Amino acid sequence: MKIAAIQMVSTGTLADNLQQAGTLLKQAAAQGAELAVLPEYFCLIGQHDAGKLAIQEPYGKGPIQQFLADTARTLGLWIVGGTLPLTATQPDRVFNSTLVFNPKGDCVARYDKMHLFRFDNGVERYDESRVLERGATPTRFELPSRDGHRWLLGLSVCYDLRFPELYRAYAQQGVDLILVPSAFTHTTGQAHWEVLLRARAIENLAFVAAAAQGGVHPNGRHTWGQSLAIDPWGQVLAEQAQGLGVVLAEMDAAQLVQRRSQLPALDHRLL
Repeated sequence: MKIAAIQMVSTGTLADNLQQAGTLLKQAAAQGAELAVLPEYFCLIGQHDAGKLAIQEPYGKGPIQQFLADTARTLGLWIVGGTLPLTATQPDRVFNSTLVFNPKGDCVARYDKMHLFRFDNGVERYDESRVLERGATPTRFELPSRDGHRWLLGLSVCYDLRFPELYRAYAQQGVDLILVPSAFTHTTGQAHWEVLLRARAIENLAFVAAAAQGGVHPNGRHTWGQSLAIDPWGQVLAEQAQGLGVVLAEMDAAQLVQRRSQLPALDHRLL
């Protein structure tokens, strides 16, 4: 199965971001991708975190969800919609949600980010809990590929990457491919991004695809980028450092079976 990790440098203008995403998704489809993954906050990286509240949508309707559904249907593409702000239970919070659309334009899965990023090194300060409500449930979905394999995919977002128990739970459920749409900061990405992603692939003997924000945004935020795809042996299949782009990779279900047979570590768990 050919997959595409879409790298963006989103702005504070929703319409511009949807146009940017649409162009990159068309490129992915034209190059034969069956699945395309957008990055976290693909629809908006604004001047303030509260900007997410202004564009929030109720689950099931709204211009961002309509864009994802229409684009999936038009391109005949599975689309994992990075994240978008969905209305939460608290009026001053939103969920940071990943929605999955099949080639018919139907939303078939939803995951609300469970771990909320907080970082303060005296220069950079982030606290997602100020505007986000934490999700509570891991989510997986099935993708019947053109290659005949029914891929099982596990959803996660950015800061989730630092919590291996989430991915171990997915491995126990038989997940083949882990998705990690992200907007890692340049500081934390430079230190930990690739090593964490490769570790999640190696320890769970699963493919990993991570679509990232990658560049300097109008609000001054600098995201790390390096969207990439990794095989179950921890080898990087494809990547892009910075800027807009489509990172394409072939994921072979036979390789997955072979690696898990050669090294049955998932069967040797004691806990």
